[in-house]
Amino acid sequence: MDKQQLAEFLRSRRERLRPEDVGLPSGPRRRTPGLRREEVAVLAHISTEYYVRLEQGRAPRPSGEVLAGLASALLLTDAESDHLHVLAGTAPTRSGLHRRDVRPSILTLLDRLPQTAGMVISAMFEVLACNDLAAALLEDFRELAPRDRNLARRAFLGTGQVMYGVSDVAEFRHHVVMRLRSAVARYPSDPAISGLVEELLDGSPEFARLWGRHDVQGATVLRKSFEHPLVGKVTVDCDALTLVESDQHLVLYTAPAGSRDAEALALLNVVGAQTFDTAP
Repeated sequence: MDKQQLAEFLRSRRERLRPEDVGLPSGPRRRTPGLRREEVAVLAHISTEYYVRLEQGRAPRPSGEVLAGLASALLLTDAESDHLHVLAGTAPTRSGLHRRDVRPSILTLLDRLPQTAGMVISAMFEVLACNDLAAALLEDFRELAPRDRNLARRAFLGTGQVMYGVSDVAEFRHHVVMRLRSAVARYPSDPAISGLVEELLDGSPEFARLWGRHDVQGATVLRKSFEHPLVGKVTVDCDALTLVESDQHLVLYTAPAGSRDAEALALLNVVGAQTFDTAP
């Protein structure tokens, strides 16, 4: 049970709600943002004293029934409810370190995908593997040191060419923060993940701002565009498939057959990964 993170998460979810969201009158003299603690306690069918202790990080581990009541009272999404259970220590966490080895069959799949840029990303946003088309569209991550293959560092600490002219930088940064927050909860003893978060908190005010929101779920990105120095703007469909046993994601970029974007990918497939000047 991570009492401090649980306390901060509950407080952040309470403060985002308005009384009318849960069927309560707002009242003329409401000074605190969101719901009052006593209101959450009533909605969750627990004592106000116990809820206050939860938000202060002083309460013992809540039962599954209490967590269900809190999830209902705070209108948590399924992902937020799962995160609540992880923080409370009532859901299984991953022991040890996150996985960095990629299953051989996935590597074979990457190489055999036609007209598809593909890569495998770890729980801490390190690009673990990529195929030739992904290398041509973005960068040949296979030639980089592990530290330089980390997309979270690139999103928050990099400059210039590091984000490949992608169209949704703000959305991607938010996605990174949400995924890393979940990863910290799943791997509480992994120094690589906690160290990355500390590095980003120290080096990026934007990361610190987003981290303070305690979000754990966002909208799924289905399309995005890259600005490539050779073929110009390329808009692709984006699919991220979860590799459950290794807690990794297989990310695939494709374009509709016959489209201008598919032609651009086909050209890149022929040209292959080269050194391009991608500075803005």
